[in-house]
Amino acid sequence: MRQIKTLEEGFRLRIESEDDLWALSQLCRPDSILGMLSHRRDSTTGTQEDGRAKSAERKPMWIVLDIEKTEFQPFTDNLRAHGIIRDANFDIGSHHTHIISPGDEVELEFPGGFVKSDLSLLKETISSGSRAKSALIVVENDEIILFEVTSHGIRDVSQFSMRGGGKRITDSSGVRRDFFEKVAKETIMVFSDDMPMVICGPGLAREQFESMLRSNGSKNKILNAATSIGGRSAANEVLADGLADAVLGEHALVSQIKAIEEGLKRISTNGAVAFGMKFISEAADSGAIDTLAIDANLIRSQDAEVRGNWESILQITELSKGIIIQVSQEHDSAQQLLGLGGAIALLRWKMD
Repeated sequence: MRQIKTLEEGFRLRIESEDDLWALSQLCRPDSILGMLSHRRDSTTGTQEDGRAKSAERKPMWIVLDIEKTEFQPFTDNLRAHGIIRDANFDIGSHHTHIISPGDEVELEFPGGFVKSDLSLLKETISSGSRAKSALIVVENDEIILFEVTSHGIRDVSQFSMRGGGKRITDSSGVRRDFFEKVAKETIMVFSDDMPMVICGPGLAREQFESMLRSNGSKNKILNAATSIGGRSAANEVLADGLADAVLGEHALVSQIKAIEEGLKRISTNGAVAFGMKFISEAADSGAIDTLAIDANLIRSQDAEVRGNWESILQITELSKGIIIQVSQEHDSAQQLLGLGGAIALLRWKMD
């Protein structure tokens, strides 16, 4: 995301990637004002009152909405923002939907200006720029799973299996080589040359698959990481344990997963950790929070009291130099975080 200019109560922004759409879906909510170039048919062309001729030309114009709700499906290339027109050439007071995609410019404002948590998310999104996505490939002897890693989640791309008929194939390495070659060719077609790849999994099959990628013309930057387990759990292990930080270390997703997994580890060992609003609030008041991982949606709850309580906790945490990590829901660790109430705090010392 790129900031084009500062407005009186907001910003003009250029949307550059799907990750930017996720961030905008968090920022763009009821009480916000969103303007962008859109198209609308002139209501005066209808044959009935408030009617609209379907054959009328859709006119391009700058339309400003009072946002009512947004719809965003992760890993898609558009965000739908629904609202009431507050400023346009015509139809003021009518419903309209902005469909926002990478490449669009929008003006987003809040009466009274952005709250601090929104400014933090916006700053993080802008600083990440158009950071490249990464491929994460889990390789076992008879199964290969392709994932795409973005700043806000992990997307399942494809799964290939050499298994069939309910039995594992235990045939010669020739069968496996043919299987690896087929999947390697598919992988090269799916992921562009400029997308870094992390190949992981137990055993030596991952090294054989890397060789097959190279022999079939892959020019990607590749990091090979051993894991103790296969399947989707291997992907989570790579991200949580920092096995691929050389490639993925700058991704916001990695910091989210590491913080949550560290918190879960501390819970299991009765360590310096807090979860639940009451205990996190007490830790914040004591200046004990080192890192707070919190569901981004929780900060923006439609319940004003809940939203206000968390905003207060975030402000106190930042005053004591604590780190705030806003977490998306599009990965396995985030689902564990939701099971704890949506937030977990890593503490500087253990609370009584």
